[in-house]
Amino acid sequence: MNTARLPPPTSSSSSSSPSPQPSSTTSISQALTSLHWFSPLPSSTFTFTFTSKPPRRRFLVLVQGTGNHTTNPSTTTFTSASTPSNSLNQTLLTLLRQRKTEEAWLTYVQCTELPSPTCLSRLVSQLSYLNTHQALTRAQSIIQRLRNERQLHRLDANSLGLLAVSAAKAGHILYAASLIKSMLRSGYLPHVKAWSAVVSRLAASGDDGPLEALKLFDSVGRRMRRFTDDALIIANSRPDTAAYNAALNACANLGYTERFLHLFEEMPHLGAEPDVLTYNVMIKLCARVERKDLLVFALERILEKGIQLCMTTLHSLVAAYVGLGDLETAEKLVQAMREERKDLCKILRQLNSISPSNNDGYVFDKLLPNSVEPNNSEPPLLPKAYAPDSRIYTTLMKGYMKEGRVTDTVRMLEAMRRQDDSASHPDHVTYTTVVSALVKSGSMDRARQVLAEMTRIGVPANRITYNILLKGYCQQLQIDKAKELVREMVDDAAIVPDVVSYNTLIDGCILVDDSAGALTYFNEMRARGIAPTKISYTTLMKAFALSGQPKLANKVFEEMLRDPRVKVDLVAWNMLVESYCRLGLVEEAKKTVQRMRENGFYPNVATYGSLANGIALARKPGEALLLWNEVKERCAVKEEEEKSNSSPPPLKPDEGLLDTLADICVRAAFFRKALEIVACMEENGIPPNKTKYTRIYVEMHSRMFTSKHASKARQDRRRERKRAAEAFKFWLGLPNSYYGSEWRLEPVDGDDYA
Repeated sequence: MNTARLPPPTSSSSSSSPSPQPSSTTSISQALTSLHWFSPLPSSTFTFTFTSKPPRRRFLVLVQGTGNHTTNPSTTTFTSASTPSNSLNQTLLTLLRQRKTEEAWLTYVQCTELPSPTCLSRLVSQLSYLNTHQALTRAQSIIQRLRNERQLHRLDANSLGLLAVSAAKAGHILYAASLIKSMLRSGYLPHVKAWSAVVSRLAASGDDGPLEALKLFDSVGRRMRRFTDDALIIANSRPDTAAYNAALNACANLGYTERFLHLFEEMPHLGAEPDVLTYNVMIKLCARVERKDLLVFALERILEKGIQLCMTTLHSLVAAYVGLGDLETAEKLVQAMREERKDLCKILRQLNSISPSNNDGYVFDKLLPNSVEPNNSEPPLLPKAYAPDSRIYTTLMKGYMKEGRVTDTVRMLEAMRRQDDSASHPDHVTYTTVVSALVKSGSMDRARQVLAEMTRIGVPANRITYNILLKGYCQQLQIDKAKELVREMVDDAAIVPDVVSYNTLIDGCILVDDSAGALTYFNEMRARGIAPTKISYTTLMKAFALSGQPKLANKVFEEMLRDPRVKVDLVAWNMLVESYCRLGLVEEAKKTVQRMRENGFYPNVATYGSLANGIALARKPGEALLLWNEVKERCAVKEEEEKSNSSPPPLKPDEGLLDTLADICVRAAFFRKALEIVACMEENGIPPNKTKYTRIYVEMHSRMFTSKHASKARQDRRRERKRAAEAFKFWLGLPNSYYGSEWRLEPVDGDDYA
């Protein structure tokens, strides 16, 4: 087996603190005053780091594709001060070579001291290759033990790579990414099959997943450039077409056109030729940046380059048109496929009436050079006719569902049933789409009939189908029927509720003002070993915020901060601010906002809106002036300043925020500030509510400045306020002093308002 010595890894900091242990179980009545967790965080949540000295053995970079992974003992020169006897090591190694992974695990558990590096690496590799939850948990426990004993250097790169792939497949994306990052920081190059699997999962995940995917892709590239003298290592780790496709998918999800072009042009230089999946991702990019005019040219480019077309490309095209809201083109494309026509490119060109956009024009000129002069050549023909399958019909049905065309959705289902081709018959995804359309329209009884029909014809409903029905019942405040559906889901369909199911039930409890029920479902989810997501935490925080319990909302937030499986986002911070503002606790809310800034989050319109409502409730108009000054500064931020890391992003205020601030200022007789806010509303196309402001002024300030016995000093002090009041009355259309052709706040020569 080829091996190569790598440069010694750089030293790293000590490992992260262990996962928090569960506290003792309490009753539901006690839970409203103290949160409790039934299960500890799994071992997959810690940050993987190397803390030992550089290894004195050669680490392999090849990830094996079989369970009988071997580590050549001759390449291992590590010596341990505390290792089991040679006989125990030999027994463990023999069991591993015989693929008796279960017996090998039991033998390892009985070891009071760590086995040899060969046995540990092979045991982790075989456990990872099994791709089961139990095996993955066992492999992670070995990593946890080695981390605690500062012996992570005993594992070779093969075992770590296989564990990263297994964790990514199991959905533990953050854990898998931490493994790859730790290997890179420690000087090792994982095999391309290992790190590209993690990049692929990150690119398809939500939140910051695509950004993290690109960062990981770049990290591998930087590490590769340090191995200029070892061709074997670089060859095993160099990104292939699949790795580039994963990175391109991240760019497409983010709408990063220039980065997409850079990666696309880089592919041939590293021997990675674009394939049909590459152009499928390009179709997604065109849809993401709303370049509908380029979709047909992506299809033509595939045909021109002689790349074998697959059905997935046509799926991508239909999905792109549906996503862009062009159902007419999607319908005609599907109809042409039903007619077995090969001139799809010609049809799409005729329907392509959109004028090309100049935005990112040079990028797509390079990506799709055939789009520059499209009329100079005849559109190519498909190599064969492609009949639409159930996936294409279902995608079209989703377009109908988005536009509320329930009748067309049901008709499509009936048409699919009558198709001669079995590939076009409706499947569970099709039926689930119909259920979703009916639930969206509020027809829960018809949705249940579709579910019953699925059972009758032998198309089993999945967890997604039941979750959609659950959401429908909760939105209609039918919590009892939702609970009944959960029992049916578990008992009849043998489907265990997942985190989405529980999040839906928690939200349903909030809609009926049942915060205790929301907490009960949250604790039940934890008791079943289901890890909460950030939606779980923020939804529970919402329950406590709406019930006037900000302290409990803060406890949930602190637990969210300690959970490394979730990433606290701006929504969670805003929910905490909202929980304080609902009770008028402005100071606590301001402290939370300051803490938010320290953690790298800038307040947005929702944050300022909550603060404004809290200030109004607390009757602190002075705080409203400070808040307005900050909002005004954020509104004045230019896009150029936004690009600098030190400047906050620009803010576009909404009607709720400005109306609340204006209301506070009018009631407090801050007419100058009220006029500033009104001007901001008009600049942003928001019509001010003159009727409301007129009523407030008449009720509260109509007798202002009418005293005839005010001293000269007092009259001088209130002169500016009176000028602002007259300007505000002029804007309202109330009787006011003469202002000439237009009102203004600046003093006029000779105008003393005495």
